[in-house]
Amino acid sequence: MYRSWQLLPYGEMSGQEQMDQDNSLLDRHCQDPQAPSILRFYNWTPAAISLGFHQKQYPDHWQAIAEKYHLDIVRRPTGGRAVLHRGDLTYSVITNVDLDGKSRSHREVYEYICGFLIQGFAELGIELTYGKSGRGYIHNPSCFSTATNADLVIDNGKKLIGSAQVYRHNSVLQHGSIAIAPDHQLLTELFQTEVPIVGCQELLPNQPDLISKLIEVLSQSARQYFQTQFL
Repeated sequence: MYRSWQLLPYGEMSGQEQMDQDNSLLDRHCQDPQAPSILRFYNWTPAAISLGFHQKQYPDHWQAIAEKYHLDIVRRPTGGRAVLHRGDLTYSVITNVDLDGKSRSHREVYEYICGFLIQGFAELGIELTYGKSGRGYIHNPSCFSTATNADLVIDNGKKLIGSAQVYRHNSVLQHGSIAIAPDHQLLTELFQTEVPIVGCQELLPNQPDLISKLIEVLSQSARQYFQTQFL
């Protein structure tokens, strides 16, 4: 039996406020067996660099860059490497690990949740597949510099969506950055290398009000994929 889902309104807040909200929603969900699963979309205002929970250190020059470009540096409750949240849209899903009554591995949970993203972008004419792990990933501070099997890429291997997870009791929070208009100059300045990332503006150049369109299409895709009606 499928649980109910709740679609929260789009919002713009600071990175710390967004992470606090994701963390709070996950806490509430894991404490209530009857809680609905949650989908929300949001942006980071001001722009920010988010660090993975286990990413204890970051390059010294990031602090000067953050001050120069008025960026926050925020730690996520999820794993993974650093992400620049500037010119992107973040999705967040909180649900049960055994939503359909089956016990799932972390990889299976990731693929299960990403299904609505793959389906939604297919409706926009964009085919997404999973990335492939690179041997140097663990040594690279940038989430978007290496496409692992926890990322979604287009046919030329460039990353469009990078995601991360955290588990709490029988609940999972998975959130991720959907590239819209990547700031390639700033990405190169931060990570000291060209970052193989593509944005939705490049893939859908004639789409007005792109963020609203993405939220509409992905919300509808989630309804169909998770076989639910949002509360």
